[in-house]
Amino acid sequence: MIAATWTDADTYMSISVFVLLMLSGFFALAETSLVRMNKSRARSLRDQGRRGAKALVKLSEDPEKFLNPLLLLVLICQLVSATMVGVLAEHLFGAAGVFVATVGEVVVIFVIFEAIPKNYAVAHPDTAALTAAPIVGSILRLWPIRWISALLLSIAHGVIGLFGKPGQAQRVTESEVLAMADVAHEDAAIASEERNFIRSVIEFGDTIVREVMVPRIDMVDVPGTQSVRFALDLAIRTGRSRIPVLGVGVDDVVGMVNLRHLAGLVTSGLGDDLVNTHMGVARFVPETKRVASLLAEIRRGKTHLFVVVDEYGGTAGLVTLEDLLEELVGEITDESDPTEADDEGQTIEAGITLSGRMNIDDANEEYGLALPKDGWDTVAGLVLDLAGGLPEVGESFDTDRYRLSVIRMDGRRIEEVLVEPGLERT
Repeated sequence: MIAATWTDADTYMSISVFVLLMLSGFFALAETSLVRMNKSRARSLRDQGRRGAKALVKLSEDPEKFLNPLLLLVLICQLVSATMVGVLAEHLFGAAGVFVATVGEVVVIFVIFEAIPKNYAVAHPDTAALTAAPIVGSILRLWPIRWISALLLSIAHGVIGLFGKPGQAQRVTESEVLAMADVAHEDAAIASEERNFIRSVIEFGDTIVREVMVPRIDMVDVPGTQSVRFALDLAIRTGRSRIPVLGVGVDDVVGMVNLRHLAGLVTSGLGDDLVNTHMGVARFVPETKRVASLLAEIRRGKTHLFVVVDEYGGTAGLVTLEDLLEELVGEITDESDPTEADDEGQTIEAGITLSGRMNIDDANEEYGLALPKDGWDTVAGLVLDLAGGLPEVGESFDTDRYRLSVIRMDGRRIEEVLVEPGLERT
């Protein structure tokens, strides 16, 4: 039964309810879009010159400043509109009207002014955030909103403090960056090469020189008592542009010569001079040095080749600028490098032939393997550990998942290893 007729006051109240609900929907959209926006994405939108991006960057740098005021505004709009609907329904329809209006308002608020705005913000995060950011930024500059939200926030912090000391703000970790790169690749936002490069850059900082160097046994060097002509022939024959000069044995590197300088000496008629009379200064680096630090050192100087020394001062190997760059961009092959068979399409079921000098991390990543790594860096090191001594060609050794067979050796050096699926252990 109708309790009263419609009045001008009812019209104004209805208009107020509609405005409050529209504001509630906008604040719900703003809350969802701004919370989902991170600093890196906001800065990217700013660099693209998108309208509203500058305000978005400011808000994304400190989410706490906008989140609490938005929650407060949503609450105010919904509570005040609900109260006004209740008053209006009771005035027009009595007690029964209050119940019906309350149920209807719950459905309307949830569907139209909560679910729809928030789902739109999830589906179109950039558009929603860019639209909301300037308006929210202007609202936050109003002193009543800023003062009330700050007061309520201080109370909330006090209550949270009763349950323990708050932790530090969450920071993006390396694993999260790698995960984001994988997701971007799955969404076709970046190519596989770009994903791999991001992974290489992240892992570059943790790599040490020992993992990328040319080992001592593969070094090409020249005794200082040999002639310049001999050194030039050696450099040309081996495809090396720089060669270390030895004094007494491989642990006594006394200098460095380069191909261009040697060619100039021979052209000048000094080909019969001893190498040690024309060599340059050798540079040394510990095998535990981070490759990122070494790359920065190379950029500051003019030396592109370093002699790697172990903890006892002995020569462990050589590392060049090319070795460091290959850690970032993958294998760099030129006309002087030996060609190898194409392994593309090879599967573990058919067996994979790996170089004994191949780094285990590289093998696992390139071929999708899970070879164990505990105290050794290369495939040959793993085989030596499994063998407990020097193996012979044809010998096989089992890990939990694979069978490793030695298929080629050069003296005491394991050159090639066949990796096949092992027998499952029960």
